[in-house]
Amino acid sequence: MKRVLFTVLLMGSAAMAQTADDIIAKVQANQKNIKDVTIRVVGKAELDSGAQSIDLDIQNIPGLNLTRISFNAPDALADNVVIVDKNTVYNYLFLTNQVTVQSAKKARLEGFNFDFTRFADFSTELSKDKFVLKLIDTDTDKNGKVYVIEATPREQDLGFTKTRVTISENGWRPLKMQALDSKGKVLADLNFTTWKTNSGLKASALKSLPKDAQVIKK
Repeated sequence: MKRVLFTVLLMGSAAMAQTADDIIAKVQANQKNIKDVTIRVVGKAELDSGAQSIDLDIQNIPGLNLTRISFNAPDALADNVVIVDKNTVYNYLFLTNQVTVQSAKKARLEGFNFDFTRFADFSTELSKDKFVLKLIDTDTDKNGKVYVIEATPREQDLGFTKTRVTISENGWRPLKMQALDSKGKVLADLNFTTWKTNSGLKASALKSLPKDAQVIKK
C-alpha cells in the first residue's frame, strides 16, 4: 500500500512539474489580454564608461510592436528617449535635442555594452523562436512560486550571450532579468518594480518627441 501511495504521489508530482515551455506559454497566454503595459525598471547595467545605476520607464503596445523607453538614470542619459517599432529605432538625446533614426535591424543604443533595444523585448515578450529556453531554478517568494528561465539568443549579435529571467506565478510576468556575456559577466541586472496594464496608452503619445528636435538619419 505504501509503495502504491508513493508511486501515485510521484506521478502526481511529475505531472505538475513545470518546464520552460510551460511557463513561457502561460506568460504569452497572459499577454494576449494586454493591450498596453507600463513598467518601471531599476537596477545596474554596464555602460561604456562602466557600471551605472539604471532607472527607466518602458511603455509598450504589443499589437503595434511599439515600445518607448524613457531614461531617469544614469544622469548622463536622464530624459533621453528610445522609441522602437517593428522597422525603426528613434534615439532622442535631450542634451543636444537630436533624434537619430536607424533601421531596427542595425540599431544599437550608444553607450551600452549590449543591445538594449533588443533586450527590452523581454518586458512584454518571451519567444522560444528567438531564444533557446531552459528552466534552471524554482523558488518561492511572498507572492508564490517563481521560476528562473535561462534564455540563449538564437542570433549571435545581440551583445549578450545569455539572459536569466525570473518569472512570478502570480500574474505570470517577469520580476527580474540579467544579461550575461560569454564569460559569465553580468552586463545588466534589472528588476521590474511596477506593472500597469490596459491603461489606454496611445501610439501617438509613445511616438511623441520635441517638434524642434534635429533629425539625423543613419
